[in-house]
Order: sequence, then C-alpha cells, then structure tokens
Amino acid sequence: MMDEQRKKADANRVGYQPDIQALDELNNRFRKAANARMNKLSPEQRKAAASAGAAARWAKADPERANLPRAEFGNDDRPLKISGMEIPCYVLEDERRVLTANGFQDALKIARGGSMKAGMSRLELFASGKLINPFIAKDLYERVSNPISFITPGGARAYGYEAEILVELCEAVLAARQAGRLMQQQMPIAQQCELIMRGLARVGIVALVDEATGYQVVRKRDALAKILEAYISKELLPWAQRFPLEFYEGIYRLHKWEDLDPASRSKPGYVGKLTNALVYERLPEGVLQQLRTQNPVDHETGKRKFKHHQFLTDEIGNPHLEKHLAKVIGLMQASDSWIEFKRLFKKVFKVEDGEAPRGRGTVRI
Repeated sequence: MMDEQRKKADANRVGYQPDIQALDELNNRFRKAANARMNKLSPEQRKAAASAGAAARWAKADPERANLPRAEFGNDDRPLKISGMEIPCYVLEDERRVLTANGFQDALKIARGGSMKAGMSRLELFASGKLINPFIAKDLYERVSNPISFITPGGARAYGYEAEILVELCEAVLAARQAGRLMQQQMPIAQQCELIMRGLARVGIVALVDEATGYQVVRKRDALAKILEAYISKELLPWAQRFPLEFYEGIYRLHKWEDLDPASRSKPGYVGKLTNALVYERLPEGVLQQLRTQNPVDHETGKRKFKHHQFLTDEIGNPHLEKHLAKVIGLMQASDSWIEFKRLFKKVFKVEDGEAPRGRGTVRI
C-alpha cells in the first residue's frame, strides 16, 4: 500500500507543471502593494526604509557590525580639504574625529591595496620601515597598525584613523627627512607631509588671530546663522506625522501610565516638556530658541498654533529629527524603567548630570 502511494506521489511530481501566468500575477500584486506602501511614505521615510533594509542585509552578512562605532557626522561628498588634498572625514558617536584609511593614504601618495607582507597595509608597511620607524613613537605605530573599523552614516563599513595621527605621522616623516634618513622614493611622501603641515599651520594661525582679536565671537554668530539657515525653514511646512506612536508608547510605558492612551491627541503637558528635553534640545544649540520665536505660544489658548517640526527644513532639520527619534525610541525599547532609560540617554547623548534645561517648557533629564 505504501509503495503504491509513493509511486503516485513520484508520478505527480514528475508531471507537475507550474502555472507561470498565476505566479506572474501574484508577483505583480506583491510589487503593486509594495509600491503603494512606498508611495504613502515621505522621501525621508522612504530613505530610512531603504537604509534599514540595507542595514539588515549587511548585518546578516557581517554580524560584527552591531558592535562597531557609528559615524554621526560626515560623508564622502564633504571631505577635509588641505592644500588641494581632499580626505573623507567623519565624527563618530564617541566624538572621535576620523579620516578614512584610503583618503589618508591618498593624501600621503601611498598606493592603496595590500603590501608585500600579509595582513599589513601599505601605510603600516611604510611606518615599519627600518629608516622611518625610529622616528615613530611606539604609541603612534600601534594606532597606525590598528585602524578603526566603523559604520558610516550611509550604513557602509569603513576603516580610518583618528585625525591626530595624520599630524603625528607627518611630523615623524619630516624629522626623518631632516636627518637624511629617507630613501629617494620616499621623498614624495615627505613633500606631501610638508604640504599638509603648511595647510594646517595656515588654519591654525587664523584661529589664533581670531581668538586674540575676539573675532571668534563673530565667527560663532556666523556659524549659528548658518546652522539656523540649514535647520529652520523660511516657510511653514504642511503638517506631517513626524513623531512615531512608539515614542509616546515608550514614555507612557516607562512612566507606568497604564490608564492613559498614548495614541490620544490630548496628552499631559508634561509630555510636551519631555519632548523638548529628549528631542528638540538635542538639536544644535540655538535651534530650539529660534523655533520658540517663530512658533510662539498663543496667549488666548496657551498653546502653540503649529508643531515645531513644521518650521524645520526638509533637507536637514527634519531628517536630523527623525534619526534622533529613532535612537531615542531604541533606547526606550531597551529599557525596563524610566531610571534605566535616563541613564542610557545621558550616556548616548553626553548629557551631564545636573545639566540645566534650556529655558521654560522643558524639564531636566
């Protein structure tokens, strides 16, 4: 009996012909549904969804990524420029300033790729040379030998060195040249180092003059004006859902407000103060003050007519807001109590104990 059933099953498998037209129709339905969902999202949300998908694929292919530091500022389109050289640079979440390894080597005119020694980069090979190594401090050589692996804002994995290493290595190379210890083929590297040091010296002397004359105050005002221009929209933007429900669900859960509905439009005034403290105060200095100026409290109703985020730019302001909210929500989801969340929040966003709130309408974290 079992043999007959097995023969029938084998015959069915051999004679099976898939319905190609039905499969194509099913695929088209899936594509249309996916496109319809994407069309409902804002450009920032579509970009975030694409980044999340890419991050998920990368995480599966490279599990170590989860433990790597992330860059919060910088991109390849805005490199550090010194004496005609361009070096991609980033600021990591722990505030380390990093230059990419490839950009570093390009600036010194050291060829990319592996060296003649397995497991050693060309920069490390250069630093380990018998002629140059005596001029390189042990600590510097160790840092050259151990580049920082990090994740760029775009989600790619990159390698780099702390920016100070460039100056220290240039000083060592120039000292070796002064002592007549460099080979002829190493002289172009020394020339690049000289150009870099001259470029940095020009920047340094400008900063010193600004400090001596008091112009750094004006420079700071100009910098603030540029920040506000980048973050604050000249026109009121249409309302859009910027704060995910998960943000309010996290606040209510961690405060154990079981009798209140986080989806309700009528929220306690304390929630607004927390929103300022957790979100708007973490935008660059001066942005929240300008938002309050452009979106004042109505004296009759005691409320603001618009949402602060309607005054943020689509290019920089709101994308920064959405990225920040994603981090805050992640910390909330990782916390079991409000006290634990505050500890994580202070650690991640470098909030000093006892830091005073920035004006009225907010609270101390």
